[in-house]
Amino acid sequence: MERTFIAIKPDGVQRKLVAEIIGRFEQKGFKLVGLKLMKVSKELAEQHYGVHKERPFFPGLVEFIISSPVVAIVLEGDGVVAAGRKIIGATNPLNSEPGTIRGDYGASIGRNLIHGSDAIETAQSEIAMWFKEEELVTWEPTMTKWIYE
Repeated sequence: MERTFIAIKPDGVQRKLVAEIIGRFEQKGFKLVGLKLMKVSKELAEQHYGVHKERPFFPGLVEFIISSPVVAIVLEGDGVVAAGRKIIGATNPLNSEPGTIRGDYGASIGRNLIHGSDAIETAQSEIAMWFKEEELVTWEPTMTKWIYE
């Protein structure tokens, strides 16, 4: 089974959308294997957004993600990375389809509520960055046989 990393950003937490957002993934049939509310350190923020380090918006990304708690999540399921990106919607909420998280709740690119890994390799790296191995839970929901053949 594939895994992905999801972060509900400070705006999603402050707007009390945590349960709604997690519910979207659970309703799709994806399994929670890691979940924590955390205050992000500046070091973790800089590491997470490292690909943008040379861009002018990098300092703003870092300051925003450390400004308030974040909910870090690891989900598991067939095709969870690609499906997760569809559930999340386009980076700019104004370009996101209705029915996506960003399409339904987002209003601006700088406050787009959620991060999701964009590839399997990225997911593996982000999961290792945000979670210790012992924080991830291996378990089998009884409903799995009703979701997967």
